[in-house]
Amino acid sequence: MRAAPPPLAVDPTALSRLLGIALDALREGAQARGGPFPAGGPGAVARRIAALGAVLPETGTGPDEALRTLARVLAEGAADPAHPLCAAHLHTPPLALAAAADLAASALNPSMDSWDQAPAASALEAEVTAALAAEVFPDAKTPDALVTTGGTESNQLALLLARERHGAGLRTVVGANAHHSFRRAAWLLGLPEPVVVPAPHGTMDPAALAEALDQDGPTLVAATAGTTDEGLIDPLPEIADVCAAAGAELHVDAAYGGPVLFSRTHRRLLDGLDRARTVTVDLHKLGWQPAAAGLLAVRDAADPAVLGHTADYLNADDDTEAGLPDLLGRSLRTTRRPDVLKTAVTLRALGRSGLGSLVDTCMELARDFADLVEKAPGFDLHARPTLTTVLFRPTGAEDETVAAIRRTLLAEGRAVLGRATADGRLWLKATLLNPHTTPADLADILTLVEGSTHR
Repeated sequence: MRAAPPPLAVDPTALSRLLGIALDALREGAQARGGPFPAGGPGAVARRIAALGAVLPETGTGPDEALRTLARVLAEGAADPAHPLCAAHLHTPPLALAAAADLAASALNPSMDSWDQAPAASALEAEVTAALAAEVFPDAKTPDALVTTGGTESNQLALLLARERHGAGLRTVVGANAHHSFRRAAWLLGLPEPVVVPAPHGTMDPAALAEALDQDGPTLVAATAGTTDEGLIDPLPEIADVCAAAGAELHVDAAYGGPVLFSRTHRRLLDGLDRARTVTVDLHKLGWQPAAAGLLAVRDAADPAVLGHTADYLNADDDTEAGLPDLLGRSLRTTRRPDVLKTAVTLRALGRSGLGSLVDTCMELARDFADLVEKAPGFDLHARPTLTTVLFRPTGAEDETVAAIRRTLLAEGRAVLGRATADGRLWLKATLLNPHTTPADLADILTLVEGSTHR
């Protein structure tokens, strides 16, 4: 007799029971980990995974055991972004609210490639993307935004849209501080290698940019609002002026810094952003969303029309003419999740002021940590923070020592700090994205680094 199939996610009773198992497993795994990171290094983590046995057994272990075991081992071996001593990357602790919304999206499983698979989700996405695009381009007549997997896809889309406007001879000009995704995007799109202009103080030099633009031919300039290593913002008004004078188009990679628009206190840091033609924004950074939650905002909603594509089984011409929305032109992907739901829930729950408050809190934490570093004997601060990134290092330490401190803390599972090279030296990097971090947590970071320095 054939066994009954497992319950589906839309069965509320089954999902509720399994969710309880998953939450218990996450709790147990975090307790077993005992800190922000699993101790023992890659070998210890790999051994715990290998000890689980066959990935595809002949006879399954059942849903309860499989979920409990694998969720627990994943949590035990996780870098926990919700732990205040996990501060290496632009890896945000997601809001519980957003994670719960993501569960609802997974359970309903709309596919955002045709309207008949996602009626409400497609309508919601249209509303949310229009509202967020209006935040980026408040004076534009027809702004819009495309949902992406993050900054890499958004930057690639920006280059693609520019290439379709200007042809394969398009030049891309980036700063030395730009994200690596621009070089990869140019390669994928068959464009020339990007021209790189100096960023002598970590930000693009407008004078050097003007010299680079003193050539004929269409050019897209990619500026940055929130660099990965230092959290710096290029001088956007000056860069926009240079682009306007040279007839170049401007794209801004604001994957990190874009959500600062929600803050009434700090949004002035993004003056000039609205002069770009396209802007990258990631809400899984300073937006506290589970990945992925990326956007490419466009000043003119007509620009993405070049992405239009027809597949009769998804968007037949007669269906479109009859009024069914065409979703294929909203992404280069076909099947894609309704990632907009978690963002929509967050925006509705917190509002602009609530999100702005979270941004302000994390920026204050960065300033507080910089204060601690400046006052602590035996530490050097690279610079006062612009966003939420602080670079610091033990005074007089060799670069090899700085790198070893970071690896030691990882191996012991005690703290997760990043690394960045600036002014020709290696620095430890604290990226402070957890609004629940306390002054004691910030002090612990310095204590742990100091302890590792003297071993």
